[in-house]
Amino acid sequence: MWACMGYITPEYFKWPGFCSPSKGVAFTDIPNGLAALSKVPGAGWVQIFLFCGVLEKGLFVYDPSRAPGDYENGGVLGVPNGSTLPAGELKSRKLNSEIANGRLAMMAIIGMFYQDGLTGSAWGDWELYTDSPLR
Repeated sequence: MWACMGYITPEYFKWPGFCSPSKGVAFTDIPNGLAALSKVPGAGWVQIFLFCGVLEKGLFVYDPSRAPGDYENGGVLGVPNGSTLPAGELKSRKLNSEIANGRLAMMAIIGMFYQDGLTGSAWGDWELYTDSPLR
């Protein structure tokens, strides 16, 4: 779900200021969708990768004795060190819905990538896709 939100949000809001002051890249200079991959400097991608690694290996560590998605340091909605639900049916139902919603979000973001790759827009202006066999 967060990937879809990150893909859609720049259509409505962009941070003021610079993404990379040393390179002179403002947030408003970064296009939406797949075109952003070439605009973000390499140091920015390294920072994103390191941040994800810190979360994966430092905060949300896999524990085989716990259910999938049930992390010791992860509270409700993945809030680090937040309150957790007591064991039982409610916790099991919420974890299962989190897994199902994660799978739905993965399908949605892949669909958006595909549409962006074909039309140049995550919103899919199909009039821009002139190579369609249906035309």
